[in-house]
Amino acid sequence: MSKEHNGPTHRRPDLPGMGAPHLEFNLASELQMLQQEPGWDKGHNSKTLVKYDNLRIVLIALRKDARIPDHRTEGRISIQTIRGHILVRASGRVFELPIGRLLALDHGLRHEVEALEDSAFLLSIAWPLAEGRS
Repeated sequence: MSKEHNGPTHRRPDLPGMGAPHLEFNLASELQMLQQEPGWDKGHNSKTLVKYDNLRIVLIALRKDARIPDHRTEGRISIQTIRGHILVRASGRVFELPIGRLLALDHGLRHEVEALEDSAFLLSIAWPLAEGRS
């Protein structure tokens, strides 16, 4: 998901091990740290947890009423709400995703996200493997 920024950005360097063979996360701790960073005061912050050639997993936190504007990605995505309640608009539909819900979207679909309350979700992006395999 792309972000729109007004002003300077705060970016974490890629951490060693983001593509390690074994990765384990305490999502509650990761979310707490994310909400203490400078970007949180603008209503939207994210952190890439996993970074492989064909897969990204990103933890995204949104304050109530925050939006991620209409956009698309070339990979297939899944959105799993781990805190709060979000809406995803895609393909002329509105998907309600309270905590514990999962939505998968095929590649190239335009979509936008809105937080109905302070929320967090895991975004997974999967790109096709080599030609002929998906």
